Formats: sequence, structure tokens, C-alpha cells
Amino acid sequence: MQFNIITIFPKIFDSYLKETFIKKAQEKGLIKINIHNLRKWAKDKHKTVDDRPFGGGLGMVVKLEPIFRAVSSLTKLKIKNLKLKITDKNSKIILFTPRGRKFNQQLAYKLSKLNRIIFICGRYEGVDERVARHIADIELSIGDYDLMGGELPAMVVMEAVSRLIPGVLGKPQLLKERITKEKGFIEYPQYTRPEIFSPKRGVKWRVPKILLSGKHQKIAEWRKKRAKTIGK
Repeated sequence: MQFNIITIFPKIFDSYLKETFIKKAQEKGLIKINIHNLRKWAKDKHKTVDDRPFGGGLGMVVKLEPIFRAVSSLTKLKIKNLKLKITDKNSKIILFTPRGRKFNQQLAYKLSKLNRIIFICGRYEGVDERVARHIADIELSIGDYDLMGGELPAMVVMEAVSRLIPGVLGKPQLLKERITKEKGFIEYPQYTRPEIFSPKRGVKWRVPKILLSGKHQKIAEWRKKRAKTIGK
């Protein structure tokens, strides 16, 4: 899996890419992450990637032209019915926007089957609408709230997708026992030592007795009863 991230703030990703399973997955060659500074594709001497919106309004809008040039340099494209299409069927271009489709576990599973994903991270007051209409395959949102840019959503989607790639977590059974037939994700309460914790005298927070019983079938039933399916 190859992730290509187009952003005007590439250093935001520095620490994230050097930690935990994301770092190990890159070292193993399971994923490849390329961070691209959008200003590289700006033509003027000031490396301008934004401009005032037509019709007036506050703030600035990320320009279409540098994004078009960036995407065109990263993958082979063709234009059909005014829409830009990647010639590789196993690749997708994702634009992050609050108006986009809500990201969930099922979509993460579908994306994990691709070979390449290009993320377009907007900033300021948004991105020229022609990027959504003619370039992006998917407009995506990670929740009903507004952020300062698409960099955090890119990290969220990249992590959710990466953990579904075989070998990234190290133990394939971790995924098998948690993924539903509909490709949602099962989450249930977890406990570890100590069995009893006292935040103050007379108060005891206990681990449920069933988890200490060693009765695996009963434990499985307890977890199933309390499980919540995420990303239906």
C-alpha cells in the first residue's frame, strides 16, 4: 500500500510517521508513505497555493491548478466526461472536506484492498470546488465538525486502513476475531492487572469475576453480550 499525501504543512506528519506500528510497517515494506508539499507545484516565485474566493467572503481558498499538477505528477490520469480518472483501478484520490462521506470501518476495509491512495489535505476556508467535482474519487469526512485542515483526517484514515493490512499489527488473529461479516469492528470492555484498584480507602474498582474464571466459553459470551459493533 502506498499513501501519497498532498499538503502545505508537510512537517505536521514528522513525529507521527516515526512512531509505533506506522514506523514498523514502513520498515517492513508493508506500507509506503510519501508526503508532498503542494507549494512544489505552484508556478509563481512566492509559491502561492491560495487565492480570494469568487463572490466574496472571508478567508482564502486553495487553488485548483497546483492540486491538478500535483495529482498529475503522482499517477497516470485520463479525462472522461469532464472527470479526471486514475488509469490504475486499484488507486483512489481522496479529498478531505466536512461535506464528505462519513468515514467508517467498512470503508477502511475497502480502502485497505487498494494499492495506492492519494490524500488531498485542504486548508484555509476550503478547496476550489472543481477539485471535488473533477479530480477526487471520494470526498471524505471523519466527523460532524470542522478542522483547520485535512492533515489530521489523513492520519486517521491512514492508520485505520494500515492496521487492516496483513502483517502491520503482527498478529493476524487480532483482526480476525474483531471484524464482523459486514466488515465492521467489534469493540468490548477490556481489563488488566491489578484485579482490584483502590483510588481511596473504602473504594474498590474490581475486574468482573467472569474474566478471572478461566471459563473461555463463558468469557466469550460475556464479551459478546457487552460488545458494540462499530462502522456498520
